[in-house]
This record gives sequence, C-alpha cells and structure tokens, in this order.
Amino acid sequence: MGQSSDELRNAALSYHRLPRPGKLEIQATKPLGNQRDLALAYTPGVAAACEAIAADPSQAASLTVRSNLVAVVTNGTAVLGLGNIGPLASKPVMEGKAVLFKKFAGIDVFDIEINAHTVSHVVETVAALEPTFGGINLEDIKSPECFEIEEQLKARMKIPVFHDDQHGTAIIVCAAIRNALVLNGKKLEDIKIVTAGAGAAALACLNLLVSMGAKRENIWVCDIDGLVYEGRNTLMDKWKAIYAQKTDKRTLAEVIVGADVFLGLSGPKVLTTDMLKTMADGPLIMALANPTPEIMPDEARAARPDAMICTGRSDFPNQVNNVLCFPFIFRGALDVGATAINEAMKRAAVDALAQLARDPPSDVVTRGFDGAESTGFGPGSLIPGAFDPRIILRVAPAVAKAAMESGVATRPIADFDAYAEQLDRFAFRSGFIMKPLFGKARKQPMRVIYAEGEDERVLRATQAVLEEGIARPILVGRPSVVATRLKRAGFSIKPGEDFDLINPEDDPRYRSYVQSYVDVAGRHGITPDAARTLVRTNSTVIAALAVQRGEADAMLCGVDGRYLSHLRRIREIIGIRPELTDYSALALLITNKGSYFIADTQIRPNPTAEELAEIAALAAVHVQRFGIKPRVAFLSHSDFGSYDSDSARKMRRATELLARSHPEIEADGEMQGDTALSEVTRKLVLPHSRVEGSANIMIMPNLDAANITFQVIKVLSNALPVGPILIGPAKPAHILTPSVTARGILNMTAVAVVEAQERMNQPTLFA
Repeated sequence: MGQSSDELRNAALSYHRLPRPGKLEIQATKPLGNQRDLALAYTPGVAAACEAIAADPSQAASLTVRSNLVAVVTNGTAVLGLGNIGPLASKPVMEGKAVLFKKFAGIDVFDIEINAHTVSHVVETVAALEPTFGGINLEDIKSPECFEIEEQLKARMKIPVFHDDQHGTAIIVCAAIRNALVLNGKKLEDIKIVTAGAGAAALACLNLLVSMGAKRENIWVCDIDGLVYEGRNTLMDKWKAIYAQKTDKRTLAEVIVGADVFLGLSGPKVLTTDMLKTMADGPLIMALANPTPEIMPDEARAARPDAMICTGRSDFPNQVNNVLCFPFIFRGALDVGATAINEAMKRAAVDALAQLARDPPSDVVTRGFDGAESTGFGPGSLIPGAFDPRIILRVAPAVAKAAMESGVATRPIADFDAYAEQLDRFAFRSGFIMKPLFGKARKQPMRVIYAEGEDERVLRATQAVLEEGIARPILVGRPSVVATRLKRAGFSIKPGEDFDLINPEDDPRYRSYVQSYVDVAGRHGITPDAARTLVRTNSTVIAALAVQRGEADAMLCGVDGRYLSHLRRIREIIGIRPELTDYSALALLITNKGSYFIADTQIRPNPTAEELAEIAALAAVHVQRFGIKPRVAFLSHSDFGSYDSDSARKMRRATELLARSHPEIEADGEMQGDTALSEVTRKLVLPHSRVEGSANIMIMPNLDAANITFQVIKVLSNALPVGPILIGPAKPAHILTPSVTARGILNMTAVAVVEAQERMNQPTLFA
C-alpha cells in the first residue's frame, strides 16, 4: 500500500469500513423461527447428530458444514508485499482470501490469524483444528519456516493442507510454461530455466516443474546473494540447496545467457533489457513481483519482440493469479473427502488450466482487455482469465479424479456428469433453471437467425450454441467482418460449415426479400423504395423476413439499437398472433433466493385487466418450458381488498378473468409484493389463497412498476437476468437488450428453440 495513491488508499479504507466493518459475515443455512426449529438446531435435537458422528465420524460430512469448510491460516510473517506485519494486520488479507473461496467455488472459510512464530507453535496450533475443518490453506508464512510447517502438518493431519503461496503459484506458473512451450515448440526436459528469487513460491514452482519432467541440471536459482551454487554457505537451507549448481558463475546476468524461461519472484527491476537480449529465441518472461515486476512488460517487449510475458499484475495480460487455482483445487479435494493434496492433484490442475487456455475464450474474460492478445490462445493469453467461469468446471473434476486415482479420496464421486451439473451453479448462475430448456433444445435443434451477426457477443454465443448442440445458427453479417472477428476471438468455426451467413450487401435473395417485405408490410407504410433500402441496411428486417419466409425457425435481435425500433419491424413483418391484443415482455431474474418472472417489462404502458389476464396466461406457458410450475401473483399496493383504488380493482378483476379462462393456472391477487413472495405472510392475510408457496410470476399493474421492479431487483440482489422474452409474435422472435452478454444470448437461444419446437409440434397455447 505504500506505493499506492492517497485516493486508492482512502477508497480501500472506506471499502473495508463501510457499510459495516470487514468483508465477511456468518449466515445460518437453516431456519430458526420457532421453538421447534430451536429444539432441532440445538438441544435436545442436536444430540442425534452428535451421536451419529460419534458412532461414525464420516457422518460429519453430511451432518455438519465441515466438508465445505476451510481454514485460511497465517501468522502474518510474510504478507503480500508488506512483509512481517503480524497476525492482526494480516486479517484483511485473510478475509479477502475467504471471500475469493466463497465467490469462486462456494467454499465456506474461517480466517484464522495466530500469534505463533515458531514452527512447533504453528504446527501444534493448526493441527489441533483438524476436527473443525475439511481443509487447511496456509497463507503468508515466511520462508523457510513455511516448508517445515507444511511438511509436518501434512504428516500429522488427515485433511488437505495446502500452502497457497507455494503450490497455488506453482500450478499457475507451470500451466503458463506448458502453453508457452506449445507455442515455441520446445520441450520441458530441454529448456533452461533461470529464477530470480528463492522463496517459497519460487522453489515450489521448480519442484512441480521437476515432477513434470524438467531437469534439475537445467535449473539456475538466484536470490539476493546471487547464484545458488555448490559450496555457498550464506542464506542457504536444505530446500534451496537442492538446486545448487557446480559452477564458477555467480550472477543472474551470467546464468541467464541462453535461458528459455525467466521466472521472477523477487523484486522490482531485477531483470534488465541487456539480460533479456542474451536469452534464447522465443523466451518466456515471468516477471511476477508485485506491484512492480522485475521488468515492465512494455520494456521487455521492446527489447525482445519474440518474448512471451507474464506478470502478477491485473492490468496486463497473462496475470499469474492464485485465484485461478486455490478455490478449485480445494473444491475438488473437499468433494471427494481427500486426505491430502498430492502431486498428482497439482499436475491435474496444471493440465486442466493449460487446456482451458487453449480452448476458445469465454465472453466474461474478454470484457477486461482490448486487443487480440487477450481474446484467444497465443503469446498474450497463455493462461485463463481469473473470471473465466469455466475454470471450476475443468479444474475441480480433474483434481477430484486425480485424488481418486491416487488413493486419497474417502468419498469417491460415482457420477461425474451429475457432479459437473452441481458445479455449474458456480460457473453460471443460470445453469440449473436453464437446464430443462437446454435438454429440450438438444433433442430437436432449430434454425435460429441472429440479426447482429457481426457482434463479438453473438459470435461467442454462436460458438457456445454449437458446443451445446441446441441450434443451427444463421448470422446476418458481412463475411469479411465476421471472418476478422472470428479470427480475433480465436474461434475455429466457419461460415457455411458450422453456421450459415446472410450477407446484407450481396445476397442472391435480395429481390425476393424486398418483394416479401412489400407483401407483408405494404399496408404498414413500407413502399418498394423503402423496402429496398431497409433490406440492405436493417439486419432486423432481414432476420424477420427469414423467419417469415420459413428460412429460419426463430430470430434474436436487439443486441444493438432501441427495443421499440426492433419491435416495429417484427410487428410489420412477423405480426402478432391473431388471438392476442398486443405484444408483451417477460423478464426472468435468477437470484440467490430463487428465480422470478416479471411482466410486462417493456411494451404495454398501462394494460387493462383483460390484457393483464392475457399476459399472465402467456407468461405461464413460457414458465412451464423451464420445468417450473407457474404460480401467478397480480401485484398491487392493495392486499386482497385492503384498498379500493382503480389500480387495485384492475388487478382484482385481472385475477378473476384469468381464473375463468384458465382455472388450471395457480394464480391469485390483488396482493402486495411480500404477500406474493412469502407464504407465511400470505396466510396471515388470506389463509385460503389459490397460490401455494412463493409466487414466481409477478404481473405488474403497469410498465413503470414492472420495469422499475426488474431493474432494482437486478442491481440490489446482483441477479442474473434472462430475456426479455417477447410474448405474442406470430412466429418465435425475441428482442434482447444492448447490455446482454454472450451467455445471455445463449440462454435466449435455448428459449427460442424450445418455443419453435412447441410451435411446430403443438400449435395451441396450452398442452
């Protein structure tokens, strides 16, 4: 923090102080709302759980939080770049580590800062914690004591003990080296590796590299006293001595000549451009000192344009960040009840991370950087981005399998497909609720046309659609632009082979498209001249015409432009279902407390009672497609007649109309928001409501209420939005919003495909 600006320092202090101190809280996972809950949670009911564990200790995994609880332990002797600041001052760092465990892998953590400064004191303290935790993450303990502490704890404890500063760094470094070797065509057993720094992280990196095939005789270690050589007697220990070389060379400048890899875990400006120039062809520069690396990337690139460069900083590509590793290696270890994290599990993590970096990048990753370096496997993208949501899906299963194969798993996973589905909730919060739609879509993929086919989010979604096997994509876009952006994104998919492409500037169907437009929209003010212009310039028009002509089964648009502008073209070309009065929009919010649908969020300013009943019926159809039983609440400021306003009467009448036309739909109203969401509250107001449990479809009295509610919930609960789902077009068509992500487009593709399937196989509104 000493080198940070005052502004950053003050912001950081405010962040940690407000609105309440610290970054963690403890939440109960079971209700404690009445005397019975108390009797079950504590005395006398808790005795049953205690007795079960006493009889069979393995029951602790299913009866307590232990199997998902990790201790982050430090004595504060080597904190970040701050040094020996003591255990109390280290607590913000450990809280941060706990947050990362929870955020990235759903693992609960107690941060434990101990006032213990000898090896034996630390070991005795931590070893005594074994009954509480499923794993131990050692953090920020100075070298060389950290080696001895970890070694003794691993020998004494039957749960994973992992010193992240050592092994987390090592796993990420080894993944980067593996991929660099793929690019420069070198072999691990042949390369010369030179390190600056001989602390815990550096030595762990070297040990793991050796276990993977690197030769000790090709490894040269330098520290503050220069080269580690045979006969040296200053600042030496048994772990460092393993890499002592028999040589008369003494400096980094001498030994870096001809090196293929520079591994810096030391301090700023240790590596000079003159040293760089003496390295082998296509070198890998890992300048990982923080906040100032051994050499700045721009300096290194200027001196060696052929170099691949990694840093520990988040403002440059190829960040070596331990968050890529520790949450997921613990996730896999905990899920199989591993008794240790061994070399096989570490190598499995290396392999999984390296392979992920070589796969087409995730949409979430690419939003952080501009430029080709960060958008596909190459010199600027050797390792995955920290926020790539796929990491847990790759690393955790790989680690779990390695634990099982190496004999340290006590609860082996029988079904890895089911395990992957469980992990998906951490990768994509939409995973569970979207699963039924993806399953239906795969059974009968349909043709989906994307109006904004040149947008990189659409291209990423196209890649994902093909991987999921849910649709045959059709993109509207210029071939040269699409090809350029596919290359920049690192995708191998090709137009004509993997997806179809409509070129708005030169499609042989242009004349027939113009005629089709005039035929369907000539009475809506579309003249032949206007049709000719719009078919050339408006991609939504092209997509809608393709659906109308039967050349596509569904369309998605709205990634760019205003919602109502897109709706106008859909209204002109595709039209509305004859039995309906108008379009409406249904939005899904996936929150930590469940999934909720809100209507109408986009179109009708002040719908009548009749229109609201219609919207509710159609919303129920869509909700059924998610495998969810629709439960409709007509929301109001009034609770079952508590107010007699025009708005309350409207919602009351809408409820009655829906009950008459569709008695099979579980619905009630008018009711307030808390009444809709809480069955307990609702029973106090109306014990015999027609809705059971929590309502999941919220029908709002007007557009203001619907859109405001949607936007506020989305932000305040950090909810994941899906949609909006357009209700009412004569053929499947949906209008997205400019804020949509590639994952959002993928989700809406599944929605559109299932709708198209049902339109084809089941033309009625209700089954």
